[in-house]
Amino acid sequence: MNLSCNLYVDGEFEGIIHSKKEVNIGKNGHIKGDVTTKRLVVQGYIEGSVNAGRVEIKAAGRVNGTIESSELVIEAKGIFEGNSVVKGASPVPTPEALQVTQEPTLKQTSAK
Repeated sequence: MNLSCNLYVDGEFEGIIHSKKEVNIGKNGHIKGDVTTKRLVVQGYIEGSVNAGRVEIKAAGRVNGTIESSELVIEAKGIFEGNSVVKGASPVPTPEALQVTQEPTLKQTSAK
């Protein structure tokens, strides 16, 4: 399914969804497949791969699969099982890069 508008799913859907806007899975919604969208709001259940700018898993929502997004929000009692990849994140610094080498400086004062 290729869309250039918002989509609200409050039933069963199996397949691939590409939306240029928002996909909202209602409390009775169940998607089995891959979703690519600008924003995904999950109040129901999705199993599959998600690629979105922003993913919000609400209190009753559940995601089982892989999420690739710039922002991931999981409310209390929301469930996420799987892998998450953050888009545009800088690489994790190495332990060597975290070590700051500073020479201790001692200030000497002379008393007259």
